[in-house]
Order: sequence, then C-alpha cells, then structure tokens
Amino acid sequence: MCDHYLPSDVEPNLKKLGLAGHSRGGKVAFALALGKIANISTNLKFSALIGVDLVDGMDKGKQTPPSVLTYTPYSFNLDMAVMVIGSGLGEVKKNPLFPACAPNGVNHRNFYRECCKPACYFVAKDYGHNDMLDDETKGIRGKATYCLCKKGKSREPMRRFVGGVLVAFLEAYLEGKSSELMAIRDGNVTLPVELQDIDFLV
Repeated sequence: MCDHYLPSDVEPNLKKLGLAGHSRGGKVAFALALGKIANISTNLKFSALIGVDLVDGMDKGKQTPPSVLTYTPYSFNLDMAVMVIGSGLGEVKKNPLFPACAPNGVNHRNFYRECCKPACYFVAKDYGHNDMLDDETKGIRGKATYCLCKKGKSREPMRRFVGGVLVAFLEAYLEGKSSELMAIRDGNVTLPVELQDIDFLV
C-alpha cells in the first residue's frame, strides 16, 4: 500500500470524485464510467473522468473485452467532465517487430471523438506511451517500458505536464477554478512539452 506517501487525517469528499487511468487502465476507467464491466457496479457518482494515452486493444476489430469504443462520434453518454491526454509517439512503432503501443484506431484520438461536452483533449508532440511513468521502473515489466514503445528524450517533462494538466482539470471541474486550465488551453503558460493537439468541447 501507499499509506506512507499520503498525509494523515484526510477526509475524502465523495461528492467530488474523479476516475483516471493510463493505457489499459484508462480503458477500464471509461468502461467503469460507462457501465460496460460485467458484474461490477458502484453507487459512487464520479464527477470527472481522465484517460491518459488510453487504448482499447491492439487494433480496430481487435479490442480487448469489454470493447469501449463504438466508432460513433459523441456516443459516450457520461454525466461528467472528461479529459483525454495523448502522446504523439504512442501510435508510432518503435521497430518493425513490435506494434505501436497506442495504435491508431483504438487510441486517445478515438476515445476523444466519442466524448460529449464538457471534454478537453491534449496531445504531447514528441513523447511516447510510457513517458509519463517514473524515470526508474524496476523489474522485467519496468525494463520493458523502455524497450517496447517509441519514446521521447526524457520522461520528466511529460510526467510534469500530465500531473499539472490533471490538477488544472480537476480544479476547473471539481472546484470551479478554471484559470489554470484556460491558461494551458490559450497558451498563456510555459509548458514542459510542446502540444500538437488541443481541443475543448464546452
């Protein structure tokens, strides 16, 4: 558990609850919010949903169950604010032997197309699918994060951007303080990454 990282005596406000995930975890977050996971339900009401370079499978038609994408624009009937963050290099193969880690047809772009307002979308240009992870990822799986996916020069800028835009989004939609999110949208702050796509549905 991560109890030693958290401050003590924190009372959660379950009326302001966000759900987030990266890669397949992002797909699972969307599936849970959309009620697509069999035998799992919750009485908790989510106010915000965030997908970080999420993927719905290996390719269109090769989605892992449960399939989340419908390929119908604005089909996600979610009663909450949504943010989708993508990586520009996620859909690029690292080499001819391995598939892209966030392939076209099942990636962030497809998820965002199905979102309804309010929603926002950011794609970091020169960063890959795992570039928001820690600099040191241990074990076989951790080492694989460096070998399997196309990546940027350093993970730290993407990690800082994802953390910052996540906080700005939650402040905007859970606290009603949108100035930081709007500053990112309008290019009024210096970011650690270059954005290749920005879009808002409001």
